Amino acid sequence: MHTPDQSSSWLGNFLTLLFGPKMLIMLLTGFSSGLPLLLTGSTLKWWMAEEGLELTTIGLFGLVGLPYTLKFLWAPFMDKMIPPFGGRRRGWMLITQVVLMGAIASLSFTKPSIHLTTIVALSLLVTFFSASQDIVLDAYRREHLRDEELGIGSSIFVNGYRIGNLTSGAVALLLADFLSWPTAYIVMGVLMSVGIVATLLAPEPTIEASPPTSFQEAFTGPFLEFCQRPGWMTILLFILLYKIGDSMASEMLSPFWVDLEVSKSTAAGIVKTFGFAASIAGGFIAGLVVYRWGIISSLLIFGFLQMISTAGFALLAIFGNHLSLLTAVIAFENLTGGMGTTAFVAFMASLTDKRFTATQYALLSSIMGIPRVLAGSITGVLATGLGWTGFFIVCTLLAIPGLLLIPYLRRVMNMTASQNLPVSS
Repeated sequence: MHTPDQSSSWLGNFLTLLFGPKMLIMLLTGFSSGLPLLLTGSTLKWWMAEEGLELTTIGLFGLVGLPYTLKFLWAPFMDKMIPPFGGRRRGWMLITQVVLMGAIASLSFTKPSIHLTTIVALSLLVTFFSASQDIVLDAYRREHLRDEELGIGSSIFVNGYRIGNLTSGAVALLLADFLSWPTAYIVMGVLMSVGIVATLLAPEPTIEASPPTSFQEAFTGPFLEFCQRPGWMTILLFILLYKIGDSMASEMLSPFWVDLEVSKSTAAGIVKTFGFAASIAGGFIAGLVVYRWGIISSLLIFGFLQMISTAGFALLAIFGNHLSLLTAVIAFENLTGGMGTTAFVAFMASLTDKRFTATQYALLSSIMGIPRVLAGSITGVLATGLGWTGFFIVCTLLAIPGLLLIPYLRRVMNMTASQNLPVSS
């Protein structure tokens, strides 16, 4: 138990960190990371649904997100190669953000019902450089923050990510509703300048560990080091399964809202904006819970709550578009999503060896993204065959295997910590 002086000192240190320059950089880079995802995901799928494309086509379009699951393949280049400007991390941050600005804006010159092939090509360009930006931002966050700052740093980064999602979701929908879809995508491209400003303000991190000295070490070192840890397969299986149900449900929410006859303005005002407030609260709550109870216990609590929130969409499918139920389901889903994502991000960051931060984190986050891309690509078929109620019940049940792995994961983490390997309990 903390004495009053200890509690006051802890609170003062916490608030100093929370409102300091490190967390400002986390917030802005989180925004830059979160902005591109929905522009080739739910926002673009809404545009496609309005233009009359079939659910199966919309579901298969999720495959353009493959770079998010394959980014570990080129992450070693970003660990080893240093751009001629900006530094090892900041240089790559600038390159990816400038390309993203142009690629996102280019989508404004297309129309889904006419230029589907062009949209696929541009979307792949966006997802490739968005995944590349994530590689370097995740490495930067791990190297710039001390171990004790990872929880709150991950919380702020995730909240910035959520703001980016809100912008490319709610703001883009409002722009599309009152102006046009092309205008929405031009504005989104311009907003990538937030990431560029953050990169120019950010200091280049310094690390005690030496980076790879050769491409062979850059490619093989991260995998050899990780695979020598006890229970490494359990860790990878957990990362694969923890958010599979939540990810699959999220893939089909835009067509679900269209079928429920939720207008774009309602979606922006309630589904996006109101839910955003809940996700921000969830992120901050998660930061405090992780600090008090540790990452593993937090993952269990938040994973169970995420499962319950997915079941809420089945209730909406049964009872229909009722404003109070819609608001409650969205608020709870975003609250628990903010909690789960914060703890999950902190967990993966704690696993990385700073010699290979970019590659190891890219590998772990790529595995996390596999359900969203591969399982997500069949969500349209499942929703068509099972109906919305059956689909969301299946997504709810798919959360159980990941939760059952957590007791085994705790044992693995204890063994890893006893060998002084990178991990947080």
